Amino acid sequence: MTRSAGPLAAQVRAAIAAHADPARAEQQRAYMKSAMPYWGVPNPVLRTALKPLLACFAPSSRAEWQAGVRAIWDGAGHREERYAAIAFARHPSAERWQDAAALPLYRQLIVTGAWWDFVDEIAAHLVGTALREDPAAVRPVVERWASDPELWLRRTAILAQLRHRERTDRKLLRHAIIANLGDDSFWIRKAIGWALREYAKTDPAWVRAEVDRLSTRSGPAKPGRAAPATLSPLSRREALKNLPADPP
Repeated sequence: MTRSAGPLAAQVRAAIAAHADPARAEQQRAYMKSAMPYWGVPNPVLRTALKPLLACFAPSSRAEWQAGVRAIWDGAGHREERYAAIAFARHPSAERWQDAAALPLYRQLIVTGAWWDFVDEIAAHLVGTALREDPAAVRPVVERWASDPELWLRRTAILAQLRHRERTDRKLLRHAIIANLGDDSFWIRKAIGWALREYAKTDPAWVRAEVDRLSTRSGPAKPGRAAPATLSPLSRREALKNLPADPP
């Protein structure tokens, strides 16, 4: 069954609000430092509340799918409603639309969400899927995002391949990391370390060599420019966290 965007958003809101816990909501809001309030619904309860609505969601076109996602996201008054929008964006019926044409939607969610709980999910499960399924068209966009003035687009570019394992495009990962080596933001430095740590599960030798290379970059500075930036201690620690101190 297909649901139009407006009623779907209202039904999502009502389903979540039915489980509201004001005391928990304040704790969540304080922990996340969120301007947007919470309903106070734990993730397992949220998934259960959304399950019947997700089961009925059967968009017949890309436009209908995106309209549903945008209606939930744009009309959200509480953070859990935006978590729901991401769940509908990830819906199995939308697998055929996980490609470059979905990136304007994902860009909107990233820029307007602008916090790690939204962005990390979108990066790994939405942008990452589009990159895997449509690499020729998505790769250039992710490359541009790696140097975008918007911090959260840059974090997305770094984290987009978290789940790619042996299909990781190492040149793209390196590009995203090098483009952000000079950034002193915790969110960027943590993302670099996380991306390397995750890929180390697939190719620890490459990650160790890359960490060493990026930690000791040298060479004369170009006129008017500083010397090449190196990997921050935070990124290095995160990247090597699960690797033995001495390689075999």
